[in-house]
Amino acid sequence: MPPRILLCGDVFGRLNLLLKRVSSVNKSAGPFDALLCVGQFFPDSPDQLDEFMAYIEGRSQSKFPVPIYFIGDYGIGAPKVLLKASKDSANLGFKMDGLRICDDLYWLKGSGKFNLFGLSVVYLSGIKSANAQQFGTYSQDDVDALRAIAEEPGIIDLFLTNEWPSGVTKEAATSDIPAGLSDTVGSDSTISELVQEIKPRYHIVGTKGIYYAREPYSNVDAVHVTRFIGLASVGNRDKQKFIHAISPTPASSMSSTEIAMKTTNTTLSPYTFMEKSTSPKDASKRSSDGISDSQHWRYDVSQKRQKHGAENGNKLCFKFVSSGSCPRGEECYFRHDSDAREHSMRGVCFEFLNKGKCERGPDCNFKHSLQEEDDRHSSRRPGSENIRSSRSKECWFCLSSPNVESHLIISIGENYYLALAKGPLVDDHVLIIPVEHMPSTLSLSSESEDGLFRFQNSLMRYCKNQGKDVIFFEWVSVRGTHANLQAIPIPSSKAAMAVKAFNLAAQKLGFKFIEKKFDSISDGRKFLSTQIDGNQSLFYAEIPGGTVLLHHVEEKVKFPAQFGREVLAGLLNMADNADWRNHKHSKEEEMKIVEGFKSQFQEYDPNC
Repeated sequence: MPPRILLCGDVFGRLNLLLKRVSSVNKSAGPFDALLCVGQFFPDSPDQLDEFMAYIEGRSQSKFPVPIYFIGDYGIGAPKVLLKASKDSANLGFKMDGLRICDDLYWLKGSGKFNLFGLSVVYLSGIKSANAQQFGTYSQDDVDALRAIAEEPGIIDLFLTNEWPSGVTKEAATSDIPAGLSDTVGSDSTISELVQEIKPRYHIVGTKGIYYAREPYSNVDAVHVTRFIGLASVGNRDKQKFIHAISPTPASSMSSTEIAMKTTNTTLSPYTFMEKSTSPKDASKRSSDGISDSQHWRYDVSQKRQKHGAENGNKLCFKFVSSGSCPRGEECYFRHDSDAREHSMRGVCFEFLNKGKCERGPDCNFKHSLQEEDDRHSSRRPGSENIRSSRSKECWFCLSSPNVESHLIISIGENYYLALAKGPLVDDHVLIIPVEHMPSTLSLSSESEDGLFRFQNSLMRYCKNQGKDVIFFEWVSVRGTHANLQAIPIPSSKAAMAVKAFNLAAQKLGFKFIEKKFDSISDGRKFLSTQIDGNQSLFYAEIPGGTVLLHHVEEKVKFPAQFGREVLAGLLNMADNADWRNHKHSKEEEMKIVEGFKSQFQEYDPNC
């Protein structure tokens, strides 16, 4: 049975009125599993404070009939209550599912995502403010965390914000828009941007004191619709609706047909007008280039990543540091630092690692030092020589790692091996991977390069026999772990368009490639090896005919890790496969592809 959830607007500390209404609804139409409150939760008048605190301090005879979660962490009495909750030992650490205020009352602090009876719930607490405050306002870190969550696979069921998104009434039926509704008061353009990226099935808001259930609207690049619900405040004079009940089936348990269902009154997204339109001049230029603009469908998204992710390059990824892995991989906005992961495993505070200080101070249960307790004066930490070995054990590409997917391996040489790419763009999409755990194929010795050349030449001969050419490319990140050179075959008839496709994609991202031509692969790679210094990321592509394209990526600029694949997906008119996660195969299917490749590649394999 789907969970039964109550939604409520601004409470303003009027807990007696709220609980009377909740108890009545729970009795007549319940039982309900939880109550989610948006808008100001704390009193707006000192007169309400005693009533409110009676519940918080356990003096009231009444109890909360259902668990209550709130994001409106502002109002009279908020700093005192929230500061106390923040220092509670039970609330220390990173709790996405709410900090306990008292029995059955939870504060959803900052921003985050948690599971509520199977529903995927994302929230942003506080409101927008030019003045940073300890409570009641959201930070850029909170927004960045939500942008990262938006990149994760899966559909978000509920998105909770206090303020309304700017422009939500656009495309809506005029007759349904409440009289006197203003888009300038209590609206936030940042929330409009976030809701476009998160694409929730329900978006719940408060703050305006108005009830408004908008018609469902379609989302760009998603099959499901979003339902917007704005709720009035508890006990409002106009008797507008402040409690709303929903019982949605979690998206994770719905069929694709159910997810895609739309009602007859579904409108276009109200937020599409906020995206920049392409100028006629640019459109005609792309048209004259003869390359379909549909192949660049991801680059406006990438620019958005670049804009919002640039300042996050030095911030740590909590998912990676806490667990050792992150589902976003190199597309993550935040830094995947193995040393920070080791410190975390020793009990060092994440906030201390990330910011150099911890606001919890002595109340924090974690360490605020990067040194071992018994090695404070040592210049070298015991066991540091085992760091590379430790990383190799967790690596997906190290042959000695338990995580390596050996069924993808096609051929193994002395210094390199060949493997099928995960979620391959085409069936012959392979990776040339160094046996040694190194961050770039350009950082290996010249002796090791011979093994790489042999694989490259063998792949070119193999593909030439099929009327294809091979494009090789590598994303070399300063935060990279184990290198891999991607090799994607394309029809020879399209090879001449490859350089133009890459240059057009670069233009969309606002940079220009260094373009050089060489007589051989070895000459091109000798040049590339002079361009890497370990302090700067770079992307390069080796194009049929001897052309090398190179781009140095500045330290704080976010570069799309799947850039090369996305360009070729467009060139091959395979935009749906641009993200490898959209083209994953079962293990059995992967084994079948590998066996087919091996049988055809055997006569070209340099290790046979």
